[in-house]
Amino acid sequence: MGTYINIGNAAFQSVRNGEFVDKSKLISVVNSTLFTERRFSCVTRCRRFGKSLAAKMLAAYYDHSVDSRALFVDLQIVNDPSFEQHLNKYPVIYLDLSAFTERFKNDSIVDKIKEKLRADILEAYPQVKVKEDDDLMEVLIKINAATGETFILIVDEWDAICREFPSSSPAMDNYVGWMRRMFKDVNAARVFAGVYMTGILPIKKYKTESALNNFIEYSMVEPVDMGRFFGFTKEEVCTLAAKHDMGIDELEKWYDGYQIGDDKSMFNPNSVMQALRSRRCRSFWASTGAFDAVARYINMNYEGLKDDIIRMVAGGRCIVDPTGFRNDVSDIRSKDDVLTVLIHLGYLSYNWQESECYIPNLEVAGEMVNAVKSNNWEPLVNAIQQSRQLLQAVLEGDSEAVARGVESAHDENTSILSYNNENSLACVLSIAFYYARNNYIIHRELATGKGFADLVLIPRKNVESPAIVLELKFNKDADSAISQIKRQQYPMKVADYVDHLLLVGINYDREAKTHECLIERWCK
Repeated sequence: MGTYINIGNAAFQSVRNGEFVDKSKLISVVNSTLFTERRFSCVTRCRRFGKSLAAKMLAAYYDHSVDSRALFVDLQIVNDPSFEQHLNKYPVIYLDLSAFTERFKNDSIVDKIKEKLRADILEAYPQVKVKEDDDLMEVLIKINAATGETFILIVDEWDAICREFPSSSPAMDNYVGWMRRMFKDVNAARVFAGVYMTGILPIKKYKTESALNNFIEYSMVEPVDMGRFFGFTKEEVCTLAAKHDMGIDELEKWYDGYQIGDDKSMFNPNSVMQALRSRRCRSFWASTGAFDAVARYINMNYEGLKDDIIRMVAGGRCIVDPTGFRNDVSDIRSKDDVLTVLIHLGYLSYNWQESECYIPNLEVAGEMVNAVKSNNWEPLVNAIQQSRQLLQAVLEGDSEAVARGVESAHDENTSILSYNNENSLACVLSIAFYYARNNYIIHRELATGKGFADLVLIPRKNVESPAIVLELKFNKDADSAISQIKRQQYPMKVADYVDHLLLVGINYDREAKTHECLIERWCK
């Protein structure tokens, strides 16, 4: 058993000793790529989405130095036709690049990686004759020629070097050159049965367009057929919640909301498991190490970026084009680049059908607000901090306090959003009710061109509060807003959720820049 080759299955055994959500069908997808043109795979996910766990599972499955059958007999993969064909059939090289970036901080890091891999592999094949100046790839070619064995290479955190060293550094030049030597060499198909790399950033555009274009990429933006292996599905979380006697509603509010490919309801797996262990839902993202980067990115002065961040904090969605991002965190050139980085980091989710990004859940929303606070966006921060009092004023029927609260939020945010724009007022209103998302599901409808926007707040399950239907009017009066609600029969549309409703009409006078509010109770 080596340090990097044939490391055995102890790591996955530790995983199986704890609670394990069965994602073993991933093995079937990887098996289908072996010995084909698709044998080079790069699966990139944000932190805490199970990258390393999957890599450990694959290493245990393929490693020919151990018998791993007992670790898989109760998993879904055992019924797959390819299970027996590839179980423990290959020499496996397992490389965690984050372990090297923690130890080596200078441009010699790639030489150290090659040196240690070469020595470990030669120790496993002492009978194979090599020359002193043979590089790692030449050693693997000679082992293949002498033994007929083909390798499975698993690289965890492939982009750790990219995140630590500037793209113009000698370390990066050496790293890209080494990867081209390993994977673009004409003999790579002979040497490797399959290569599986994980990381946060996709690789296709790193350094040059053609650097590693033989890899099939599976990312937060383009998961291809691996979307179901990126996070927990609702069905999986429901099973876990029942096992731990916890309510699914809180877990859904805090950790659901990611769309990964066609899967529109994916949960953050690490956060779900920590919530189940601690028996309470809260943000577990403080330990991801990405906060400083997020705060730096959202403060970049690209036109429209601040508006988009505010709009998403308010619960809205923004158009994004991720195709221009060069997958280099030190080379951010546009608003789209910033939003794409945030998607890869897991701070935003991506709807590919609509080319939209959005904040997926309460956990991430809280961390995004913390990043906003660190950038001193005082108007937005003030509106969020005052949102608890505004909701309380609505529930108490204090229309004057609600008018003052909305007016204050509107006034303070005019430096960021157009003052007399209906969409911006609806956005500000959503921010003003930010605190409500703790107990409500908020549905926001932007202006339709007729000069109004609706905000509908539906209580979450087990929350004994009235639903709230809010209508905006411009240059009219609050009475006409209430009449609009009744005329459109909005209460009828939400009456099934609760026993009583609050109707809130708000009028904004564009000339005087003042707000008027009227609150009525409506019962079935």
